[in-house]
Amino acid sequence: MIASTHNEQLTLTCGFLDRTALVIMAQQINAVLFDMDGLLIASEQIYTLVTNNILEPYGKKLTWAIKANLMGKPERDASKFLLNAVSIPLSIDEYLVERNRQQNELFPHVAFLPGAEKLIRHLHRHQIPIAVATGSRRSSYNLKTSSATNSAVFALFGPHVITADDIPKGRGKPNPDVFLQAARALGVQVGDADSEPTEAQAEARRNCLVFEDAKPGVEAGLRAGMNVVWVPEPELAALNPGSSEGAHLVLPSLEHFKPEDWGLPPYDT
Repeated sequence: MIASTHNEQLTLTCGFLDRTALVIMAQQINAVLFDMDGLLIASEQIYTLVTNNILEPYGKKLTWAIKANLMGKPERDASKFLLNAVSIPLSIDEYLVERNRQQNELFPHVAFLPGAEKLIRHLHRHQIPIAVATGSRRSSYNLKTSSATNSAVFALFGPHVITADDIPKGRGKPNPDVFLQAARALGVQVGDADSEPTEAQAEARRNCLVFEDAKPGVEAGLRAGMNVVWVPEPELAALNPGSSEGAHLVLPSLEHFKPEDWGLPPYDT
């Protein structure tokens, strides 16, 4: 695969794309790792809807300032932060029982976000190794991918799906474990999170490309030593205008991703 010569970073500022001169680390991309919620599918909208349903009787509402601290985190960590922030008389377990009940009714109907299905199919068609690295539990993943359309597309990942159930407790994002394990599932020799990578392992990590929508996920990808594309919702990006959170590329949606900028096969015209 020919290395990309692209030497700029696109950053999202108040909904517009500006150019800044930051060098992309990639020499070549040998594996592409995707977060799922809020990146590939519109499940973050479901999280917001359900959370507000629970908070409404208490006169509370989920703001983006709070939500930014929930996205991408393990569910109990996120729930603890939320309940402390809004100060309602629910335990973590009580909140999760009601949240999960409502979410599970909606998850089977979740849709793909713009550009996601196209990119997954494109990479699979060109035999680029791809994997899912999600903080969702396997049961939630199964619900979200259960529709005919979703199941057909997620089947393209084959067995290369790493969920919260597949990594050690307490090692969710922003720890790098889920991305390192996803890469290993694809046969990429990246080592593990508990030991310093060899030179060859560090190089293999740099040849992985991570897609994320949440700040903890961006941090996890960077801590894994990988290239990271951040695709934040506009409201999230607006909390810190102009910030890339360290990502190598920031885009308003996957529709704006150009595979050829990373040495990947371009879309068919």
